[in-house]
Amino acid sequence: MSRSQPTRKPKSRKQKRFRSLSDPRTLSELAQRLQEGIYITTLDGEIVDANPAFLEMFGVESLDQLKGYRTDDFVRPEIRAREMAMLEREGSVRDVEFQLTRRDGQTRTVVDSAFLSIDPETGEKYCHGILVDITHRKELQTQLLELSIRDPLTGCYNRRYLHTVMRQCEAQPKGEWGCIYLDIDHFKQYNDRNGHAEGDAILVKMARFLMRHVRAEEAVVRVGGDEFLVALCDSDEDQTEHVVSRLRASAPHSAPVPFSMGWAARRGNESFENTMIRADQQLLAVRVDERKDLKRRKPRRRA
Repeated sequence: MSRSQPTRKPKSRKQKRFRSLSDPRTLSELAQRLQEGIYITTLDGEIVDANPAFLEMFGVESLDQLKGYRTDDFVRPEIRAREMAMLEREGSVRDVEFQLTRRDGQTRTVVDSAFLSIDPETGEKYCHGILVDITHRKELQTQLLELSIRDPLTGCYNRRYLHTVMRQCEAQPKGEWGCIYLDIDHFKQYNDRNGHAEGDAILVKMARFLMRHVRAEEAVVRVGGDEFLVALCDSDEDQTEHVVSRLRASAPHSAPVPFSMGWAARRGNESFENTMIRADQQLLAVRVDERKDLKRRKPRRRA
């Protein structure tokens, strides 16, 4: 006598719904609840439909608030045009990164992936896509980069950043640059006399003095100890000397302590590194002259 097989209960419609992406209600709920922005636009930029995450990225609460706007109103037109050309040519785009500017002026960094959809009845073309907000990730990347290239004490660039400075200067169309080497006079004695905390405070003040008296695009690098380098990209000899004169004139009433400078501007096809070496050599020559002058001014001891 055979045993009867247990009968399986048929799955409810609700169970099938949550197990199938082909179910319209499941897809609708998925689109509404995802934190990524899902959208439909025409190729000329009209926003036809979008989920709540997309609306939040654009700083609006409803689709009605985007009526009358085009994507070009939020994204630089050349970026949108380039993406749409790729979409029509290849049928899809993937991981296109750009910045969008919301109506309130805030900017968001996003990554867009989309595909071209054509209505078989009307022939109308639509862009169906997903927008991912990576603003926080980009901010973290920027912070990590800043930490890697900044001197933690003074806020100046560190030696690691010198390679970037070299590349930037050597990529200039005019091929001109200048270097100014500076160090604090008798810093070791000052440090020994007043303590390392006071010495650190002087280094911070010196860095602020330098950054205040050069242009924002001119890098101030702490190359070690009490030595600083000011890199002047796109500056010839006269312009470099002008910055040296400005620092020298400002020193008596703005600098925290006396300092010495050596400088050089590019000669011929010289590399940035060689210009930097000549500036350092001039600083050493200045130091030698200062010591000779100090000896000449010292009173002679009586026998």
